[in-house]
Amino acid sequence: MTDVLTRSQRSYCMSRIQGKDTKPEIVVRRLVFAMGFRYRLHVRKLPGCPDLVFPSRKKVILVHGCFWHRHTCKNGQVIPKTRRAFWSKKLRANKDRDARNRRALRTLGWDIFVVWECQTSRQEWLAERLHSYLET
Repeated sequence: MTDVLTRSQRSYCMSRIQGKDTKPEIVVRRLVFAMGFRYRLHVRKLPGCPDLVFPSRKKVILVHGCFWHRHTCKNGQVIPKTRRAFWSKKLRANKDRDARNRRALRTLGWDIFVVWECQTSRQEWLAERLHSYLET
């Protein structure tokens, strides 16, 4: 199956995909801020540049998109129909990189909490989980 967009159109669409300030990340940031916790954003000195960093607590929150980071939900199991080999390799590499970054963070003594994009739609449930993670 061929792509319905031209190469330049596809390039433009892909360039619009954000790595920071995504909708799921904004949801998590608002919840955490409303609870009274303060954080640093995207600390580049840490492995993987975690989304939210709580230096005094030595904790980080990673907000992952289900597709890009291969969550077990239905959105994370989708593989595009075009260029399947490319996408399989790319998405597997993303997952491997995430595992390396988590290992490196743990080695440095950081506690890690991963929030998946699909979990941000259940805000009350997510708020409880975030609060219990940050309080301990």
